[in-house]
Amino acid sequence: MISEGISQNETLEAIIQDQLKPYVRKIDSEAYYAKEYLQALGRAGFYDSKQAPVNDVLKREIAVVEETAKYCMTTAFNLWCQLASMTYLRYSDNAYLKEEILPELEKGEVLGGTGLSNPMKFYGGMEKLHLQATRTEGGYYVSGTLPSVSNLGENHWFGMVAEVNEGHRVMAYVRCDSEGLNLKEKVDYLGLNGSATYACQFKDVFIPDKWVIAENADAFIKQVRPAFIFYQIPLGFGVTASSIRSILRARTKQGGCNSYLPVQADDLEQELNSLREQTYELAGETEDFPAIWEKLLRIRLGIAYLTSKAVHANMMHSGSAAYIQKSDPARRLRESYFLVNLTPTVRHLEKLLSV
Repeated sequence: MISEGISQNETLEAIIQDQLKPYVRKIDSEAYYAKEYLQALGRAGFYDSKQAPVNDVLKREIAVVEETAKYCMTTAFNLWCQLASMTYLRYSDNAYLKEEILPELEKGEVLGGTGLSNPMKFYGGMEKLHLQATRTEGGYYVSGTLPSVSNLGENHWFGMVAEVNEGHRVMAYVRCDSEGLNLKEKVDYLGLNGSATYACQFKDVFIPDKWVIAENADAFIKQVRPAFIFYQIPLGFGVTASSIRSILRARTKQGGCNSYLPVQADDLEQELNSLREQTYELAGETEDFPAIWEKLLRIRLGIAYLTSKAVHANMMHSGSAAYIQKSDPARRLRESYFLVNLTPTVRHLEKLLSV
């Protein structure tokens, strides 16, 4: 737990300096997975949902994602996976998952992924479900393939949605070492190769009833998807904030000619502050998640566009110093392209908001 006499911010900064900052370049260029950082956050109490109201927990976790993303969006994305994964169990009625697995997740002893990229697209009318489930005694057999699930590894779990029949979809939590489940690591991305992302092939994987998050996945997804989005938004906050800081550091380069560029730090800061204020305001309305869905989607779309704007401005303000493969501005540029393609993608969001 967070030590008495030491603030949460001081504790978080100490963990970042010790367990994350020294490894950022290795994460970006060598596909290093910062598992120890995620575990350290749990040991320090940053995942604990028992000691504060729901909205306070949400706000705290949003802030931790932003601070992490200022240094490394790959690891902040892994943190998003962990938080989304815990959200499923926090809202589930399954006693085994809530009483046995959730405490281990919140202490950082177990880590989790989301597995909901395909289901989110399914519910948005963009894809068919990739997993099929067959009811059997004591549970389900699941088959199919999820192309990309992140934050996976030994002693990890992840959520999934499978179709039982046309009108029935079930959501469950799966161990990575389950019999019949084959994981193949994916490290050929433009960025975020340190995210422990795997293709997951299910061949008659048995899912016992005690692993079922919700028998009615359709209703359950509507309940938890706002948190799914809430935790994505600060990914952009962190990258944008670091880009602004980098732009300010470069303001005197080459005789101050950066002042003639069309996008300046003050412009970006104003947009960032507005989106941040809107996010925390909505995070205080957690009693009625469905009512804030459209507002949340607009913020998610807004931060995706703002992050892209900020990193491109950062590249121009930094000049040739940014045009090096291992530079921080170049890393953030690649991270920003992941954010616009993270489910729900920008085109997915535009579709949802046009209906």
